[in-house]
Amino acid sequence: MDKKQLLEELKSEGFSEDIIKAFEQVKREDFVPENLKEFSYIDEPLSIGKGQTISQPYTIAFMLNLLELKDNLKILEIGSGSGYVLALINELSKNSKIYGIERIKELAEISREVLKNKNTEIVHGDGSKGLKQHALYDRILVSAAADKIPKKLLEQLNYNGILVIPVRNSIISIKKLYRENKIKEYPGFVFVPLIEE
Repeated sequence: MDKKQLLEELKSEGFSEDIIKAFEQVKREDFVPENLKEFSYIDEPLSIGKGQTISQPYTIAFMLNLLELKDNLKILEIGSGSGYVLALINELSKNSKIYGIERIKELAEISREVLKNKNTEIVHGDGSKGLKQHALYDRILVSAAADKIPKKLLEQLNYNGILVIPVRNSIISIKKLYRENKIKEYPGFVFVPLIEE
């Protein structure tokens, strides 16, 4: 599958014009290892080494859609891997402060290099506890599956902010409200586990 086919497929799934445009602008091949570049646009997860993957484009688009991105936000991605999703967020959310936290030093360094001209900061560390030094965030995206919703992440989210996180085999979206958080669950997804130190 080439890029054009992937974009057509995402379009047929009903994703917004903005999301399609972000996928068009960002070169997925820049974020995958040399030996897998020819597979960059198949709609499947790809290995990026160290037991980690770059998620399937459909899944990424699905999660970005739930994040309801707009301009001028403070955004955190946990498990930022090779930086592909951060690059897409950067396209979808202008003038925002975007942070990624990645547990594997090598991946953090690679993504820092690829994203050096983007409005992103990559931190090497344990993302299961969030990234307290820059909280509060308007949006938090977790790109690995937790066993339950980590309380620490909700604490680092602004009111009216949105957390999107895979929990076991579902994607959960949580809008933080003063009285009661608004939670939606979308089953049927598979992710690498979120490793908690």
